Amino acid sequence: MRRRTLLLAGVAAAGCTPDAPTLRGGWVGTHPERGHRLRGELPRADGPLRKTGVLIVGAGIAGLACARALSQRGVDDIALLDLEDQAGGNSRAHALGGAPCPLGAHYLPLPGADAHEVSQLLAELGLSRQRLGRTDWDERHLCHSLQERLFIDGAWHEGLLPPADDAATREQYRRFAALVAQAHRDAGFAMPTRRARWTPAHAALDAQTFAAWLDHQGLHDTRLRWYLDYCCRDDFGASADGVSAWAGLHYFASRHGFHAPGDDSAEREPVLTWPEGNGWLSQRIAEPLRDRLHLGRSVLRVTETRDGIEALAWNEAAHAPERWAARAVVMATPLFVSARLLAAPPAALSALKPSYAPWLTANVLLREPLLIRPGLPSAWDSVRYGTTALGYVNARHQSLDPTPQPPLLTAYLALPASQRGALLSQPWQHWAQVVIDELAQTHPDLPGQVERIDLCRFGHAMSIPTPGLRGSAALAALNEAGGRVVFAHSDLAGYSVFEEAYTAGVGAASRLSLAANA
Repeated sequence: MRRRTLLLAGVAAAGCTPDAPTLRGGWVGTHPERGHRLRGELPRADGPLRKTGVLIVGAGIAGLACARALSQRGVDDIALLDLEDQAGGNSRAHALGGAPCPLGAHYLPLPGADAHEVSQLLAELGLSRQRLGRTDWDERHLCHSLQERLFIDGAWHEGLLPPADDAATREQYRRFAALVAQAHRDAGFAMPTRRARWTPAHAALDAQTFAAWLDHQGLHDTRLRWYLDYCCRDDFGASADGVSAWAGLHYFASRHGFHAPGDDSAEREPVLTWPEGNGWLSQRIAEPLRDRLHLGRSVLRVTETRDGIEALAWNEAAHAPERWAARAVVMATPLFVSARLLAAPPAALSALKPSYAPWLTANVLLREPLLIRPGLPSAWDSVRYGTTALGYVNARHQSLDPTPQPPLLTAYLALPASQRGALLSQPWQHWAQVVIDELAQTHPDLPGQVERIDLCRFGHAMSIPTPGLRGSAALAALNEAGGRVVFAHSDLAGYSVFEEAYTAGVGAASRLSLAANA
């Protein structure tokens, strides 16, 4: 009996039971083996030679933004290389069951006054327009109601902040809200982060973990601390004990603040979102650049010479090396990748040792609608209280098609670095079962409704703003670097969001132009 029990447990762990159909799905979106070419010996540099004016390594949001900015300034001799088969980096799209869904980032908050590059992009894409001195947004692209819900105490509640069940919790919420407002007023925070002047107050926050700062402030409430952990994992890939106090406060103070329940000024933060997530944005940025995009190219080495730049790449489709020559290069790759690619990395780059969060995204196509649980009905974003997972979004929430269709959910997990190896080595069925087990906590009928599950893994999805990273002199130096080798990536902000990536790309284009004109 014991042996039979163990065998049945093994069957369940593989994603099926004697009463359930075989799970259908697989890995999509990323090719870890391509990035791992950097671990082996370089191939002979005897492939065809291609020439360009500006070589951009990496076609994520920063690389696309840089190419777009250069093109708008009349610089047409550009080539973007990326190891994946689709541009966009963490902002790419997928399709499942004939419907679009995200592979990574799935929303963009409305930009504030400091994010003028992003505001200009959104206006040029037709998402906003100025009328009588105010910005009007195309409501088709704003998140439809209901926006967010949290499963807690056996029912769905509106919003992701846990309800304050007693006076002590309400007081802790009000105290944290006051501290966020004070930090914004006294120190100053901005999005993008470098639009705010760095001060000793910021450095003091950057020197400690967010968890330690919260402890020092006497903020111990269980519900508040779970929510703040969730926010840190959502934007930074780590909990409050892994990110700096600067990062934890920046999450709120650079955007919409923190509003305690009962605050009359509190409004739900409007966000832009699409069925395919931020893939909607990356596709539209990439489309005018399609003739300059060279996808499926794994760059292996970038060398600065007396006359310019030489790069060695591997053409994944042709299974052959490729050589590139350029006058200048933009390294629009994560900083740890740039350090490996550059034959002679600058001292500032070598000095940085950033940490990265592994990330798992799962698109789950269901056969039938899920049973209704108590409380709030279906929303765009749904999270379970107490979990370390990031919940799921309804990929059909923004669809204007009234035809009844089976549900399509996109679930997110920010994993600890200790699970990076397992994310690469374990079969997709293992991780599919992890996702299904998590979703079954709020939807017990879901396991029997899964038609297909496609999973996307990012081994180094986002830079974690660990204590000391944001204020480091090395990071500041890379942000200001000009000349033939320029850096452009959200890593330059110490964390990974669309606004930082796009602004970094535009900034790199400016520094290249200045170098060319010098």
